[in-house]
Formats: sequence, C-alpha cells, structure tokens
Amino acid sequence: MLPEKGSSVYIQSFKHDGSLHRTWCKGFVIDADEERIVAVTNKAWVIEANGRRWFTREPAVCFLYLHQWFNVISMIRKSGIYYYCNLATPSIYDGEAIKNIDYDLDVKLYPDGMYEILDEDEFKMHAEQMHYSKDVIEVVRNQMDILIHRMDEGKEPFNTDCVESYYDEYIRMNR
Repeated sequence: MLPEKGSSVYIQSFKHDGSLHRTWCKGFVIDADEERIVAVTNKAWVIEANGRRWFTREPAVCFLYLHQWFNVISMIRKSGIYYYCNLATPSIYDGEAIKNIDYDLDVKLYPDGMYEILDEDEFKMHAEQMHYSKDVIEVVRNQMDILIHRMDEGKEPFNTDCVESYYDEYIRMNR
C-alpha cells in the first residue's frame, strides 16, 4: 500500500523497543512508488516522545525508502541544502502513517560536501539496552556505508536538482 500523491500523512519514527520516538504531523506526498515515498514537510508540527512539540523552521523534502535502512531529510535553507540522514528500518505505509524504526545513527551532509556521523554513543547505548541483534547492527553499519557512498557520488537525493525539482512540484501542487 502506498499513500496517494497529493495526500497528507503522518510520519512516525519508533525505537527498537516499540516506543514512539517522533511524529511529524503533516507530510505532503509528492511521489510514491515501489522504492520510496517522497514527502514535503513545511511548517509542520513535530512531537517528540517526551511530549515536546516544535515547528519545522524550513521546508524539507523527505525521502523515505521502502527497501533501504535509511531515510533522508533534505532541509532547504538560504545557505544551501542540508541533508539529515537517519539510519532506520525501511519505511512502511499502513494507511495511517509512514513508519520506521530509528536506529540512532545519523549522518549530516553539508552543502560543501562534508559529512558528519552523529550519535555513535547513543547507538552503542541503545544496542546494549534494547538488545539489538548482531544482524541489526551489521545491517545498520552496512547501510551507513551505502548511504555515504551515495553521498560521495551525488546520487539521488544528494543533489540540488533532485531536491529542488520535488520542492517545485510541491509549490505547484499547493497553489
């Protein structure tokens, strides 16, 4: 099942133990196929597991992959596009929300092409606390390598034309 193009959906991230991690209250679906769902969040409420609520500051084109263990949030800022990549299970859409399990590790890619791996300590701590299997740890690490390789090659979504094209489509659809 895939969400309809032009529909609004929740995007929910859980932790390995099943607890809710974060919810984006409105993702506008731009595209959906067998590989990925592309949604734009723009001035969307985000609710954290601890109840903290905040509003997204800039529009973002989100690439939620159905077979890859990561998703990519492309934040459009005046200074360029910043990519925040979450290592997570492949996303599913259940008719209610786009959902995945977040595995803590993140990679942030800056407009100048430099990247930073984030939350290694959190990954190690949660791996122990929540009993990540060796297979899960291996898949997450391997998928991080694939993600970084895609960044280095500028493959979708890691290029400005790709992100701007989807954002332009969002603007056209919301006139």
